[in-house]
Amino acid sequence: MLILTCSSKLQLLESVLRKGLPETLLVCGAVMHINRGNPAQHEVMVDSWPEFKAVLTRPQKEVVKDNRDYYANLHAVFYREEDACRTLLENKDAVDWDKAFQLQGKAWLLHLGTLSPSDAPLVNDNWAFASNDRSLRYLKSLIEDFPNACLLDQKGQLIAWCLSDAIGCLTHAYTLPEYQGKGHMKTVLQALGRKLQAKDFALYGSVLPENQNSKKLLISQGFHLLSLTNYWHQYWLH
Repeated sequence: MLILTCSSKLQLLESVLRKGLPETLLVCGAVMHINRGNPAQHEVMVDSWPEFKAVLTRPQKEVVKDNRDYYANLHAVFYREEDACRTLLENKDAVDWDKAFQLQGKAWLLHLGTLSPSDAPLVNDNWAFASNDRSLRYLKSLIEDFPNACLLDQKGQLIAWCLSDAIGCLTHAYTLPEYQGKGHMKTVLQALGRKLQAKDFALYGSVLPENQNSKKLLISQGFHLLSLTNYWHQYWLH
């Protein structure tokens, strides 16, 4: 366990955490404050350096004087390996379990990736309008020719994905049922959005009128409704 105090190491840590956004948001935010004057008087601990598996941010010991004040005693954790996180949290020099505290964090256990043509059958099986070899060929062509993004589990199996098509539209977004309701589509949508914006594309997508969950997600990400047809709802991100 190490406490990072060197400004160059803290800057390097911030750059690494930025590359892991949005999964690293909580710890990254704390580290950014530390690198910009440290108004909350926090410090950063890692299990090892420079190759770390767990990061913990916490108030400096002199900050929290009331052992019952969990409002002031805010900890944030990010980890790549659960065992490394458990070891860090069980270390009494890292976390004072005699004091009330908050612990917020997220694991970096899921990985962003790009679909391959071999994934087309799974995408085809989970598309409501797919029914034949033509739809399979169509989806395979989208995967081969246009930007896409997907989320994988620890075993490299698909969890969620989103494609784009020949008119630059976000489309065919789906999360497998056992992973729905956990914010995975938001992660995929942001990843694909960054790819398209890097190529100077405008971001928009088509959503079935009855798909309320997708509408809410897009609106939460800054998209706006454009009533272009009776069947599709188009959204535009400014």
